[in-house]
Amino acid sequence: MSDHLFSPISIGPLTLANRIIMGSMHTGLDHSDDPFGRLAAFYKERADGGVALIVTGGVSPNEYGLISPGSMKLTHLEQVSDYKIITDTVHQSGSKIILQILHAGRYAKQENLVAPSAIRSPISKFEPKEMSEQDILSTIEDFVNCASLAQQAGFDGIELLGSEGYCLNEFTALRTNHRTDRWGGSLENRARFPLEIIRAIRHKLGSQFFIQYRMSVLELVEGGWNIEEAQQFAKLLESTGVDLINTGIGWHEASIPTIAMQVPRAAFSWATGKIKQVVNIPVAAANRINTAEVADNIIKQGDADMVYLSRPFLADPDFVIKAQQNRNDEINTCIACNQSCLDNLFNFKTVSCLVNPRACHETLMPKLPTTSSPKNIAVIGAGAAGLSFAIEAKKLGHNITLYDAAADIGGQLAHARKVPGKEEFDELLRYFNVMLEKHQVTTQLNTHVTVEQLESANYDSIVLATGVIPRRLDIPGIDNSNVFSYEEAFRAPEKIGQTVVIIGAGGIGYDMAEFLTHQDDDKNPIDSFNAHWGIDPEGLQPGSLVSSIQPTMKSSREVTLLQRKAGKFGRSLGKTTGWIHQAELHKRGVKLLGDLRYLKIDDAGLHIEKDGETQLLAADSIIICAGQESRDELAEPLNNLATSVYRIGGVKEVRELDAAQAIRDGSKLAYKLSIQ
Repeated sequence: MSDHLFSPISIGPLTLANRIIMGSMHTGLDHSDDPFGRLAAFYKERADGGVALIVTGGVSPNEYGLISPGSMKLTHLEQVSDYKIITDTVHQSGSKIILQILHAGRYAKQENLVAPSAIRSPISKFEPKEMSEQDILSTIEDFVNCASLAQQAGFDGIELLGSEGYCLNEFTALRTNHRTDRWGGSLENRARFPLEIIRAIRHKLGSQFFIQYRMSVLELVEGGWNIEEAQQFAKLLESTGVDLINTGIGWHEASIPTIAMQVPRAAFSWATGKIKQVVNIPVAAANRINTAEVADNIIKQGDADMVYLSRPFLADPDFVIKAQQNRNDEINTCIACNQSCLDNLFNFKTVSCLVNPRACHETLMPKLPTTSSPKNIAVIGAGAAGLSFAIEAKKLGHNITLYDAAADIGGQLAHARKVPGKEEFDELLRYFNVMLEKHQVTTQLNTHVTVEQLESANYDSIVLATGVIPRRLDIPGIDNSNVFSYEEAFRAPEKIGQTVVIIGAGGIGYDMAEFLTHQDDDKNPIDSFNAHWGIDPEGLQPGSLVSSIQPTMKSSREVTLLQRKAGKFGRSLGKTTGWIHQAELHKRGVKLLGDLRYLKIDDAGLHIEKDGETQLLAADSIIICAGQESRDELAEPLNNLATSVYRIGGVKEVRELDAAQAIRDGSKLAYKLSIQ
């Protein structure tokens, strides 16, 4: 590893051992029964893993700024002792930690919300009250009070959240600030509110208190500023006394993905570089930086002085120390799927991580010592559930033999990685392979294991993780040569014709439609992404958006996606990523057809009944993506064994393919067997 990422840096009053900041994350732990204890344990593991500087999740300076009722705030002296639980724990592990002060503004999920102007957000149901002059002045005092209490609680500084469309950002943007007084109009006036907050905190707490500002660089919304205005604002931040600028990308209401796996790695570091060009204080790059190599290259090429990584620390709390020790292949990489982090958050669940189910559950699943009573365990199936169990159980000291009939590990993950935009699943398979080798898990691939073999080996336990198979539909003609399961289509796309009907509009149906309609281009991935989503690569246009997006990418294939039921398509897709899949299929000209009945299949295609009339959907190929069934051929015979048999993943409970649940099943069972 190059010295760039691991060279020390002095920023204002802080000296940091490396250039990696653990960025702010909402975890949902503030709504748990032990918020400060669980947060302290969460941050401790990351501090033990070597991160130099940690930024907490957003904490409100007053009641109006709460992101949702019951969220964390720091407003009174009585709360200081609770926050000291966090700071004392992190400092004992050798890291620095700063408090992010977040005023939600019009993004607050509560009725009592305020903003610079009474303009409702398109993603909120409440209209904010326009802040009066007195409201603004008292809010400035609330920010100062919050910063002062943070200092008393032992925080090494604060981060002011001025990006992503929250309150401070709402003041700086013409889109949301329609005021005609001294707090609106010109950039100087729109910047007045955050700058007055910084000045007041500096006056109260002095030059030795660290202030970091997360500013909006590319806003990616109509009415947003361009890169030149962002540069002007960055210079104002520097002159007002900010120690470090952290660069935020996009607003939450932007119709452009910024952190999902479809976004190329380091897609926005060029914009951070534009800020670094005009200021002399350190600048941090953020968004889709998930490997040490990518992070190091950003600093090496001069786009930033530091990197701001959030979800990679959900995936692997030891990210820093592994990278520093040249163990990059052992890093459990964030694949930016959003399934267990952001989707959980927006569904009011505790955040976790698909690839690391212990994330945010450290007190519920504390690290265990190697067992003193190792078991001999057979694991049948090397998909997500079986791999997760085998590796975690071997770490805990059990003797594991992993069987799979396929030549490679992965199960359904081997299909997911082929979907355009989901190539990051390669990282998960890479990690599993490295862990199997590192922990010397006995692996027998290309093996159809029998009950007799299992019985003769005298295992203490057998873990059945054989997963799922595509569900077979009862439609006349289903055995016709033009009908394929989704597994057959993923394995041999060359056999699929030019006119395709996909039966089933769940996640697999959407993945299949994207897989079959994808067209490569010869552009750099970031250039291709910018062109595809209408981002101005120079950032000179308002909101950094081009005036016209490239024409719809009509696929060479004609694809129709069907669902039997009436109503909206995509209801089973991820809460924070479903809209991306919807937009992709629209751009590619995929047709959506619902509220129908399947009648029969023949060489001409699929015959359906819709609105009381029969019609033919002509198709060269018909692909079945209508759910799964358990692959349970061993389930019944194993019931007759005296050995303990456990079922995990899809063979335990059939759902829409869910790698997060499968990996969680495996980890939990390994933990359970080690504490018995």
